[in-house]
Amino acid sequence: MKKRVVLFGITAALALGLLCGCGKSEKKGTLTVFNYGEYMDPEVLDIFEEETGIEIKYEEALTPEEMYSKYISGAIGYDLLCTSDYMLQRLIDEGELQPFDIGSMEYKENIGDKYWEIARDFDPENQYVVPYFWGTVGILYDMTKVKEPVDSWEVLFNGQYAGDLIMQNSIRDAYMVALKYLGYSLNTTSEKEIREAHQLLLKQEPDVQAYLVDEARDEVVAGNAAMAVVYSGEAYLGHEYNENLEYVVPKEGSNIWLDGWGITKYCKDKDMAAQFLDFLCREDIAEKNFEYIYYSTPNEAVIENMDEELKNDRTIVPEESSMDNCELYLQMTPEITELYNDLWKELKAN
Repeated sequence: MKKRVVLFGITAALALGLLCGCGKSEKKGTLTVFNYGEYMDPEVLDIFEEETGIEIKYEEALTPEEMYSKYISGAIGYDLLCTSDYMLQRLIDEGELQPFDIGSMEYKENIGDKYWEIARDFDPENQYVVPYFWGTVGILYDMTKVKEPVDSWEVLFNGQYAGDLIMQNSIRDAYMVALKYLGYSLNTTSEKEIREAHQLLLKQEPDVQAYLVDEARDEVVAGNAAMAVVYSGEAYLGHEYNENLEYVVPKEGSNIWLDGWGITKYCKDKDMAAQFLDFLCREDIAEKNFEYIYYSTPNEAVIENMDEELKNDRTIVPEESSMDNCELYLQMTPEITELYNDLWKELKAN
């Protein structure tokens, strides 16, 4: 009897779907979404498609620079993209993102005020970007290999861990380390200061085991390196795999980063794109993404419901004091960008 009732229910539902034209079979549109690798729970995309009937085509990139190059080539007309603060600023300045009515989003209030304030550094009116994840850049180190407390970028340059350290395979993050150690702003436009940082990195280069991105954490976890420059979210996962690992934001300061979403100029249906961004701000969806990535979330509804252990983990909810002397990346002028690119090629050619 139960099987017959279920079968009748399924048949009726299918018939109703055919009559009213509703259900997932009716495709209401398509959004092409561009994001970093492993930066969204795949189930989130399935839920959105199921709830809305909107198909998601999903593309990934490794770094902001790779993302920009792929986007700007025009080979694919992306509707939405998620990238880092300084690259978002560049896209806004170049007219590549569309403004939209963020204030009308149903779940906008789940994003804390301080994160909207951070975004104003590159989106002054909060009309282009929806915050997604944020955090710091610091040093992840193995306490069984590094005996003394680490509190300064100096540990990466003193030669004590030659061949046992990993730097970020990212222009801005690599030069940030040297600039902050030298006491300069990571947004400096002084060619002299940038070249001084470059000389420091050239001197350090023989000591560097590798320049990596996500794999940097894995090498320290596996015991293949004593320390690595990583993002705070990677530090949390590293400690989960190896309890001997510690993370520190050096006293000279570092980068505080904010990744966010924008709607591109190619998007033909801005309302549909905004619907996707609002969906990402919904508490249950933001929680799924947080639990998939374990980076610091700006969604305060998610933070409020975290267990105490997570709330007290400073890689997840950083202390305000750890952000002293930290700066957000701002977009460089074309001349400074070209200088960085040339110096980076020289550094990596060694």
